[in-house]
Amino acid sequence: MSRVNLAALLLLGLLLVMPQQSMQASLIDSIAEIEKSNCKVAHLRLGLVFTSDVNERALKDSGLYSPDSEDSSVDIAGRRFHSGTLNGSSIVYVKTGSASVNMATALQILLARFRIHGVIYFGNAGSLDKKTMVPGDVSVPQAVAFTGVWNWKKFGSEKGHLVFGDFNYPENGENLLGTVEYEKINMFTPSEAPKEVFWLPITASWYEAATKALKDMKLRECYSDKCLPGKPKVVFGTKGSTSDFYVRNKAYGDFLNKNFDAKTADTASASVALTSMSNEKLFVVFQGVSNVAGETSSNSGVSYLASYNAMLAATKFINSIPTPRLACE
Repeated sequence: MSRVNLAALLLLGLLLVMPQQSMQASLIDSIAEIEKSNCKVAHLRLGLVFTSDVNERALKDSGLYSPDSEDSSVDIAGRRFHSGTLNGSSIVYVKTGSASVNMATALQILLARFRIHGVIYFGNAGSLDKKTMVPGDVSVPQAVAFTGVWNWKKFGSEKGHLVFGDFNYPENGENLLGTVEYEKINMFTPSEAPKEVFWLPITASWYEAATKALKDMKLRECYSDKCLPGKPKVVFGTKGSTSDFYVRNKAYGDFLNKNFDAKTADTASASVALTSMSNEKLFVVFQGVSNVAGETSSNSGVSYLASYNAMLAATKFINSIPTPRLACE
């Protein structure tokens, strides 16, 4: 066998055994090369992240998303990343899965593998204060925090601590569960030494842009034959609580509202904030309110409406901001 034929066979063998992920990585590299070759007109993309099938269905039902091509998605670490446009704006979106660790993992991959200018999150949340927000409304928080990082202590009452004995029924008193202190988390960035933080502020410039873009925005009131009891609204400037459990208990929801002034609770927003800040990326959060802590909704379409309204808010924001052009290399 000639050296030429042998080389050809070796090359064919390498192609046949090439891992799927390597081929997918080539797709990403190809997208990047196209962008670089056309850098006089190309822009950085915006990263759009959400957690659930309901969120993705709202995005697709809107008719506002268009893929770049028939084969413009790529699988990395079990997640599928889609490149396209949202009402004309270039984005890459990924459905991350629920829980804060899944959001952080998928978002870190997005930022590491794609040319992303900033991050937009939309999803569902529960209201902790129905005087401020009810199902169907959209919250644009100014800060979010992890409220599921606990340090267990002996029974005792301290301000801001969760004292389980305060919730004994019918009388308060000592409880074997003791007391929980809410801990700060470590934040790492390329330009600063690690530091402990509790509240994670939304990027100020993007928050201000959102307040302007969404002023007097009209949200969707009905889904199929089911409608909200009132006219939904966009609420700005609140604080949000994130943990890996759904806050359905009214007493705990009231505790978060009273002690932290948190108006919403979800499982993802603080992960978006921490990961974006660690990568020094701009970010903003849009939460569609799907329930009130402690109350049961009889309207099965509320969760979808909440997600759809949050998606509409995210889209309007995305379409309102310019994205930088790619630098030629």
